[in-house]
Parts: sequence; structure tokens; C-alpha cells
Amino acid sequence: MPELPDLEVICEYLRPRLLGAEVAAVQIRRPIIVRDLIGEPLAGRRFTDVTRRGKFLLMALDGNVTMVLNPMLAGRLRYGEPLARDRVRDAVVILLTDGLELRYHDAADMGKLYLTGDPERVPGFAGMGPEANDPDLTLERFHVRLRRFRGEIKGVLTDQAFVAGIGNAYSDEICWSARIYPFRRRADLSANEIAVLYEAMRAVLAEATATLRVRVGSAIEVEIRDFLAVHGKVGQPCPRCGSTISRVSLARSSTDFCRTCQPGLMIERRRGTKRPGSQTQDGR
Repeated sequence: MPELPDLEVICEYLRPRLLGAEVAAVQIRRPIIVRDLIGEPLAGRRFTDVTRRGKFLLMALDGNVTMVLNPMLAGRLRYGEPLARDRVRDAVVILLTDGLELRYHDAADMGKLYLTGDPERVPGFAGMGPEANDPDLTLERFHVRLRRFRGEIKGVLTDQAFVAGIGNAYSDEICWSARIYPFRRRADLSANEIAVLYEAMRAVLAEATATLRVRVGSAIEVEIRDFLAVHGKVGQPCPRCGSTISRVSLARSSTDFCRTCQPGLMIERRRGTKRPGSQTQDGR
């Protein structure tokens, strides 16, 4: 799932290339992806801006129209010369008058592309908290906001109403960097641990964005995660202590962490029960 660092770099790549580009035609290959809230053609319109908000990418066109993309789990954008033939699950192709194309591909059919005059109408958009990398989000503001949320700290980090832009992958990285067990209850964190968590959040997101700026280049459709410390590394040695990285899976979500660097017990296990549907890949 593209998160703040991924979308930040995609936005930086697309903005100078799309500004002023004119839409020649739009081909909707998978209508299930598109939510047209304006009912007006895009052909003839020019791109005026490309921005990011949380895990949404916003591509503004003249005439007060914005394409708001929520790529969800598997959505990917490709910009460049037209492909010789369509791929399975190519959902939307935007042909430009300069001969290039912007193509949205979604292997899971979970993402959505909204055409709207007001991004606030897009589900999940209006209720977002401040950006996780917002310079105005000080430690004091972070601490105050954190008091409003309950539950496990990983779940709080991924709640877009708390801070915007963090998903499953980078919440794993932030908790590992802060040496905090991802299933710790928010209320159990000390003031010092909250400060460490805040600094880890800022550092992890900044370092990941810097890494992706160097490595992504024009291949914005490729998700690069091999540089992460624990996410996606189940069974491999922790880069800090050498212990085997564990994974806890619940429903369609998974959490990767180091039991040595991030010791703790799941909330339900403290009460003598095992969380329904949970599985571990290290036998514990």
C-alpha cells in the first residue's frame, strides 16, 4: 500500500511533468475503480497541480476538477510512453496531447479514482488529522492528539484521524525504531516513550522519503520496500540485535516486529486468551 513516503516521491515526480499537460482522452477499462462526481468530460482540460494529502494523490485540472486517487492496497500509477498493449487490471488510461499517458493499474481492484470539484466529498478525506511529517506537528501537539485515541499504538498510528499518511508498513518501522511493542496500549506509554515514538515517526518517514527519492526515479509504479528494517522481513535477522523477526497476522493485516527489541504481550493474552483469528509465524 503506498504510504506517505511513496506518495510524496510520486507527487514530486509527476508535478513538473503534468503541469500544463492537456488531456486528450480518458479510457476507463475497469469502471468499478472510478467514482465520477462531476459528470463532465476531462478531455481538453489541463493539469494545474499535483499534491498529496495523507494517502491520497490529488491531480487538479482547470475548470475546478480534481482527480483524487486512493490507491489502497495494490494501486499503482505509471507515466510515460504508451504501452503497446494493456495489462490485466489496467483500470484507467489518461492519454495526453503530448503523446504520453498516465495509467492506473490495480491488481486488487480495491483503489478508487474520484473525479470531483470538492475533495472533501471523497470518503475518508475530510476527517484526516495533520500530516505525519507536518513541521507544525510538534511533540506537544502530537502528545495532546494522542490522548484522544485508545487501543494499541500501531492501530493509533495507522488511524488517519490521528495523523495522516502512515499505513501498515511504516507503522511497523516506526514502532521498531522506537523499540515499542506494536500491541502496547496507548494509555500504557510513558511521556518519555511518546517522545521517542514521535522522534521515530519523524525520522523514519524522512529517511524513507530521502531513500525513495534516490531509488524510484521514473519507475513510480514500482513499490520499493527492501530497505525497511522489519516490515516484510519475517524470518530474517533483526538488523539491530540479530533475533528473528516475527509476524502476527490478523484478518488481512500483518505486523512485523522484533520480540527482543520490542518485548511485550498482546492485550488479549494478558487476560489469558488468544486474539481470535491471530496467527504468528514464529510459534508464539
